[in-house]
Amino acid sequence: MTYCAATILNAGIVFASDSRTNAGVDNISTFRKMKIFERPGDRVLVTLCSGNLAVTQATLNLLDQHIRRSDGSPNLLNVGSMYEVAELIGVALREVRRRDGPFLQQSNVDSSASFIVGGQIVGEEERLFMVYSEGNFIEAMPETPYFQIGEVKYGKPILDRVISPATSLDDAVKCVLVSFDSTMKSNLTVGPPIDLLCYERDSLRITKVHRFDESDPYMHSLRQQWSEGLKRAFSQLPDIAW
Repeated sequence: MTYCAATILNAGIVFASDSRTNAGVDNISTFRKMKIFERPGDRVLVTLCSGNLAVTQATLNLLDQHIRRSDGSPNLLNVGSMYEVAELIGVALREVRRRDGPFLQQSNVDSSASFIVGGQIVGEEERLFMVYSEGNFIEAMPETPYFQIGEVKYGKPILDRVISPATSLDDAVKCVLVSFDSTMKSNLTVGPPIDLLCYERDSLRITKVHRFDESDPYMHSLRQQWSEGLKRAFSQLPDIAW
């Protein structure tokens, strides 16, 4: 299982992903689920992925191969809009699933996978998309300014209560990290390291990236203060009048 989330705000976009792909008594695997495509001054693209690891890795490798072609065909670093970026990811995902899906199905292996992709290309506004396993996609809007993939239910309540387009980047970072802490508290199949990237609107470059491991002092402090704050808020709730 995995958990990835991204929020699009007036001030920029916050991306985060965990690194756990398999969990058991004696089997825990770690893979980075965030990939960055950057050409400073021209574009910043960030992908988060969830689902069958072989399918997501093959899709990203296929997209990398397209970038290395010299025939001028469309790729993530030469298309002119974020819509086309989402479209390219959807096409690549469909191609991989069409190729590998039937063989995986023979062994009852789920080939489904999904992506969150966001960023900004010079000449247009920042945008955020979620690409479904079938290759189609939707775009985040002011009414729904965030996307989640993977184990979404435990982190959703805090995002619903806090995130809006007017939320500051600093507050969004704290909110997203709390949503990860809540998810890890309730589901052992989601775990550190957590990759965090904060993109500032119109900067067209990446300057704020951090990886939180299990012993990170900031995450420890955040977890402790959030837990204590919840307990204080709960203790102050009025008793029911029978």
